[in-house]
Amino acid sequence: MTTYNQASRLRGVRYDVRGKNMVEAQRMEAAGQRILKLNIGNLAPFGFETPDSVVRSMVAHLPESEGYSDSRGIYSARTAVANYYQSKGLDVDVDQVMLGNGVSELISIVLQALLDVDDEVLIPAPDYPLWTAQVTLCGGRAVHYPSDESNGWNPDPADIAARITPRTKAIVLINPNNPTGAVYSGQTVRGIVELAREHGLIVLSDEVYEKIIYHGEHVHAAGPACDDVLCLTFSGLSKAYRACGFRAGWLAVTGPLSAAEDLLEGLHLLANMRMCANVPAQHAIQTCLGGYQSIDDLVAPGGRFHDQIMLSQRLLDEIEGVSCVPADGALYLFPRLDPERFPIEDDEEWALGLLRRKKILISHGRGFNWPDPDHFRLVALPEEKVLREALARLAEYCEETRRVRNSPRRSCGRTS
Repeated sequence: MTTYNQASRLRGVRYDVRGKNMVEAQRMEAAGQRILKLNIGNLAPFGFETPDSVVRSMVAHLPESEGYSDSRGIYSARTAVANYYQSKGLDVDVDQVMLGNGVSELISIVLQALLDVDDEVLIPAPDYPLWTAQVTLCGGRAVHYPSDESNGWNPDPADIAARITPRTKAIVLINPNNPTGAVYSGQTVRGIVELAREHGLIVLSDEVYEKIIYHGEHVHAAGPACDDVLCLTFSGLSKAYRACGFRAGWLAVTGPLSAAEDLLEGLHLLANMRMCANVPAQHAIQTCLGGYQSIDDLVAPGGRFHDQIMLSQRLLDEIEGVSCVPADGALYLFPRLDPERFPIEDDEEWALGLLRRKKILISHGRGFNWPDPDHFRLVALPEEKVLREALARLAEYCEETRRVRNSPRRSCGRTS
């Protein structure tokens, strides 16, 4: 009998935030069990709604959204994006903006246009795993540079420099960072951009959490890149405007555009092949970027984003053997499990045990291309009452799997 197999290029492509543990959670839900899903930053299930003005704008434009748009996106939305960056002191024209079905699609398009087989892309570890997956899918090689947990998860430009080879094409920044919550210092951003300048690399700056800042100040990579470093900046509506399902994102290209004409032609070819981004959601972009920014209330003290992530960090630090670097931005924490107290061999299995015993779904650290089985990502989106209950159950599980001091070493990675 003929068998039908997936393409060989999918070998090594992983996206564990929606991996086998999520499949098990779906099976448990189908059996009638209630699962608290803290594995992805999906805001709607936790009561975060898209602003009414944004929804009304999209509905009002539905009659004119029935046909394809320009493959780059509708002019008014691209203008709004360009104006937004101009207000930040960046030199962005409407023709330098492309809209997509979320940042995820634009990452895919850019890497398809950029990479030949065995080209290398420098990506932070831990990372948002779509970056590594897409580089691999495009035939490239993801080279991970470590982020320093002891320095607020900022990477070290000197360490990045040591990983550059003749095959290196680009450096990825994820700032604010998913999964660590780091907001890179200006010194870090400038140092990475300077490496790109020195070695002729492209900067790929994922800034979708740029408006979700609790401490510090976000620095756009396109600023220090000036007009001599090619910088592709990615952002969108999903997080700041609580519109994950709209799938509305954008890409802004800055720097030496004349030197990038061939690459830009490739981007436009791929954009044309998918016809256009979701037209109704494109009409939401101008409304989102103009006027009152409700996200500012959510990230300020007293706002849900701010207070829930601070509460989560405090409760995590109270668990014996668990430590957590405070998040300066984004929606996540990336706590560490002391290997002396948690001798975990397989962190995905450890997370599976949490799911089966305590009905909580999280993402394990190696799912974000972190090398060791000693971290996990927590999504801090549930309201306070639910969050406290979830972290109490997590503390119970840690107590059950933690090695007692001076007791024989045992594995807590196999829980099923």
